[in-house]
Amino acid sequence: MTELLSEGMAYIGMLCILLAFTLETRDVLHSKQPVYLVLMALGSGLLGIRAYLISEWAFLVLELVWCLAAVAALLTIQKSADVSNLDASS
Repeated sequence: MTELLSEGMAYIGMLCILLAFTLETRDVLHSKQPVYLVLMALGSGLLGIRAYLISEWAFLVLELVWCLAAVAALLTIQKSADVSNLDASS
């Protein structure tokens, strides 16, 4: 049962990343849009968990870096939005 859950999680992660990539290459999303970044963070996070569970350390590092990069970009976007809102209300 645990293996089935782990594998299902990997497929969901893979689909998130592929969806983000496909939408970006079709000019539906931009790589700095929150939806794209959330899909990438979620997908790489799930694949990172899977990599840990199956002891694929190189893959874990790759997914961890991708996830952290997406989360950092989301935080930067949020911070920029907060500053813009502050400036607009002044």
